[in-house]
Amino acid sequence: MVIRHILVLFILAITATAPAYAITSLQASVDRNPVIEGESLVLTVVADDDLNSGELNTSALLKDFIVGRTSISRSKQIMNFDARNETRWQVLISPKTRGNITIPAFQIQGVSSDPITLSVVDRNSQPQQKQDIFMRASLSSEEAYVGQMLTYRVKLFLALELQRGVLSAPVLQGAQIKQLGEDKDSNEIINGKRYRVIERAYSIVADQPGELTINGASFSGDVLVQAKRNGGMFSFNESRPTQTQAPKSVVLINPEPVEYQGQWLVSDLVVLKEDWPESPVEYKVGDPITRTLTLLASNADETSLPELQLSMPSALKSYPEKPQRKSFVRDKQMVSQLTQTTAIVATKAGTYTLPAIKVPWWNPHLKQQQYATLPARTVVVTGDATEIATRPEITNTATNTAAYTGAGYWPWVSAILAILWLVTLMLWLNARKQQPQNSQPVENDKVTQPVNSRKALESSCAAKDPTAVINALTAYFADVYAKPMTLQDIAKQSTELSSMVIALQQSAYSEQSTKIDYPLLLKLALSAKATNKQQHTSALSALNPKP
Repeated sequence: MVIRHILVLFILAITATAPAYAITSLQASVDRNPVIEGESLVLTVVADDDLNSGELNTSALLKDFIVGRTSISRSKQIMNFDARNETRWQVLISPKTRGNITIPAFQIQGVSSDPITLSVVDRNSQPQQKQDIFMRASLSSEEAYVGQMLTYRVKLFLALELQRGVLSAPVLQGAQIKQLGEDKDSNEIINGKRYRVIERAYSIVADQPGELTINGASFSGDVLVQAKRNGGMFSFNESRPTQTQAPKSVVLINPEPVEYQGQWLVSDLVVLKEDWPESPVEYKVGDPITRTLTLLASNADETSLPELQLSMPSALKSYPEKPQRKSFVRDKQMVSQLTQTTAIVATKAGTYTLPAIKVPWWNPHLKQQQYATLPARTVVVTGDATEIATRPEITNTATNTAAYTGAGYWPWVSAILAILWLVTLMLWLNARKQQPQNSQPVENDKVTQPVNSRKALESSCAAKDPTAVINALTAYFADVYAKPMTLQDIAKQSTELSSMVIALQQSAYSEQSTKIDYPLLLKLALSAKATNKQQHTSALSALNPKP
């Protein structure tokens, strides 16, 4: 216990008699001198004491330098019971002008460093191959048009090990810029020196004519360098901030040519394609005809591709979908694509011609207007007018079918067909009144019509054609009930038939197809016939043999 107290008193005595350390020296240095214009260097300031980071004031550098980030580190060395503290500042600076620039002296707690005379030389005075880090930039063209896409490629060459870094896009005004694809990482050997090369591409689209100034892309980060400290024999890797920038570029932007006609599109190459059957195909009235057009443009922005305007004959109705745009890189070139799909429906039979398509574009290499074209197409539509005329009853079920979308032009077609059907019905009723009530031909017609309409219903159900089934179904019920029957009247027969009628209408006249059980539909229709006969039997029916 006594020994412990003695040791405590001894330590307190040593602490009391130890001298109070304070800063005695302040040293400033740069990592290289001379330095190339536009590049950065590291200013290191070392004090032999443990100081706060705010003790160093670097505001005097702002006159002649662009001051980047500042990093600070502290260390302590003990040798022969002698402790030494050290505070180190590393400031990333970039000179604003060429020539000899003086880094002023710094002062901390009355201790000053020596000023440094820095020589800033022209970029071309020293070959890039002798530098540890530098950047190169290239443009696809030194002259362009408004709306033309330029490709800006930048390469970062590193002869040092990279810890971390940020590659920033070039700075410009009056143009749109965005990165193309992913960075490419490779290696190159230049004059026997190995470099790590990081390549990045940007697209630049000018919005207005005139000179476009592009301040080159820049890089800032940390690299590992070999360093010696305090005159030691051994070197070690030290993290050091670095910064560099690509040279400035100027591009002449020309306005749109006066002689150009059409929506402005400038590209190296424009191609127009379509999905169309190679051999002639006949379509039926009401069948959708799908036409997909694809517009491809090399070195053009996807937003500059115009929507395709299609002209149609009056008997053809078109329903275009929203165009799809995308872009991709192929063979180091940007390719933009617009895909437009259009559904075409014929309202009556005939042979129609889809006009040729021409998309104007400007060739900047030939400096002339060119066209991407597609030839005219012929469409053959077949159909029977009497077959179409049996669809007017669909208009009577408008209240039932209002739930599903995409009616389009069908309400107008149905209204016209309804008028034609009413005229036909009046003529048929007039002819029926002129015939004797007990004439034999009428009785024969009553016997043969249900048989023919039943066969038509069976064949249409077997073919699974919703349009044909609708026509056959109305004809069959009209024969059975001996009066005109609409789909609404048929749906009232039973809940199952009502569901089937709605499904038939959705499959025949909406854009979405509906799954239908045709054998069940045929069974329901035939069972409705038997029920109908029981409900409508007269006193004479028992005397007649069943068919």
